[in-house]
Amino acid sequence: MRIDILSLLPELMESPLGHSIVKRAQNKGLVEIYVHNIRDYGKGTYRQVDDYAFGGSAGMVMMIEPIYTLIEKLKAERTYDDIIFMTPDGERLAQPLVNRMSGYTNVMILCGHYKGIDHRIREHLITKEISIGDYVLSGGELAAAVLVDAVVRVVPGVISDETSALTDSFQDGLLSPPVYTRPEEFNGWRVPDVLLSGNHRLISHWEEEQALERTQRLRPDLL
Repeated sequence: MRIDILSLLPELMESPLGHSIVKRAQNKGLVEIYVHNIRDYGKGTYRQVDDYAFGGSAGMVMMIEPIYTLIEKLKAERTYDDIIFMTPDGERLAQPLVNRMSGYTNVMILCGHYKGIDHRIREHLITKEISIGDYVLSGGELAAAVLVDAVVRVVPGVISDETSALTDSFQDGLLSPPVYTRPEEFNGWRVPDVLLSGNHRLISHWEEEQALERTQRLRPDLL
């Protein structure tokens, strides 16, 4: 999988993309991630990338020319499964969408700033708009990092124990059951006996019951 991220502040992507599972995925050669600075395609001597909004609305708007130039350059080099814009009014990011995207070959992610991007980009070049929640961030970079992390971890081969990712919350429409590790008792708090029994049938049944109970209590909207 190749991921191209278009940003005004590429340095914001360095830490999220340079550690943990995302870094290991790149080291394994399973994922390639490239961050492109939109300012490199800015207009004029000063590489202008924003301007005032028509109609007198407050706030600056990212200009169409730099974004268009960069997108068209990348499109000329390969075919993209989706060109995504991270925006609060997009489709809510959820695990089924993440799972589908893990099968992509090439994906482009555009990060907005200021009041937003010239809407003609959204009308004519963007193929999917994604939101990570009903709130506004200073820019799309953190949202893009969330999307990339969620997708990369379910790319086949990225996590050594693939069953671990498949038993995460939301994979089967339920929250995950509780998990425990050593010691068996701490401060008088014991690990449930069933998990120490060695009876995999009973353990599986307990995990299913716990997943359903937690979902009914914490996220009944999922049922």
